[in-house]
Amino acid sequence: MKFLKDLRPGDRIADIYMCKHKLSATTKNGKEYFSVTLQDKTGTVDAKIWEPNSEGIDDFDDADYLDIFGEVTSFNGAIQINVKRARKCHEGEYDPALYLPVSSKDNDQMYKELLGIIGTVENPYLKKLLEEFFVQDEDFINKFRKSSAAKTVHHGFIGGLLEHTLSVTKLCDYYCKSYPVLKRDLLLTAAMCHDIGKTRELSLFPTNDYTDEGQFLGHIVIGAEMINDKVKNINGFPTLLKQELIHCILAHHGEYEYGSPKKPSIIEAVALNMADNTDAKMETFTEILNNITEPGWQGYNKLFETNLFDSKLDF
Repeated sequence: MKFLKDLRPGDRIADIYMCKHKLSATTKNGKEYFSVTLQDKTGTVDAKIWEPNSEGIDDFDDADYLDIFGEVTSFNGAIQINVKRARKCHEGEYDPALYLPVSSKDNDQMYKELLGIIGTVENPYLKKLLEEFFVQDEDFINKFRKSSAAKTVHHGFIGGLLEHTLSVTKLCDYYCKSYPVLKRDLLLTAAMCHDIGKTRELSLFPTNDYTDEGQFLGHIVIGAEMINDKVKNINGFPTLLKQELIHCILAHHGEYEYGSPKKPSIIEAVALNMADNTDAKMETFTEILNNITEPGWQGYNKLFETNLFDSKLDF
């Protein structure tokens, strides 16, 4: 099997891929076509079926596996597949493990490292809260380790939420060493909990889509509610400490226009926002670089609000 990340313009493909999403659209001339997102464990690729009613195109839906025959082209600097034939596959023709994007980092090792950081938290209330989530709540742990950190943009793969959370936590730990004014236990607890709401905002793979709860509330509000519910079971948990922690969660996107119900009011919330933004953008840029097929200017990117460049040169 040739993985999507290895495709190059000019290639011909005859392999099985999963249909992540199928959209029916029309050209300017009113001709129907399908815009399809194909997926394997290395990522996704945009595909077009310009003759959807032709004999070689089976009827299929999202999450179906397709035996694709087509040509690889390039559109706006990104790989695109021009599909000539698409046969719907039956169970047993494919190995599902080849089609779900997974973190390149070892899940067990990442979780072990996260638990090690929890072991360094000294405040008894915050440590108890972290243990309630990451040690004792088996349902939460299972979802947390399998969840993505986003539907798209960054860490959109199995284990992505764990990888992102660990990276943000380690950045915050570094901040604490550089800026002793920060309350380490509070900041690290906020870092480890900042995206726990995503375990309920997004469904697990292969769907990896917004749940009803995610659509109505979003992961920030859900996460704040989850922390509040756990705190109720911890006798004597200080009210101000709970409020500061939840404030960090509510403010971790930094600005109202980015979905934060609150803007950072304490220094730990500022640090968390910076760490979250840093890891999200660095991972996003990394994923862009990994998918570039031709060096040079890559066009305007909405997230970075600029034209991105990659020389592919090592200095």
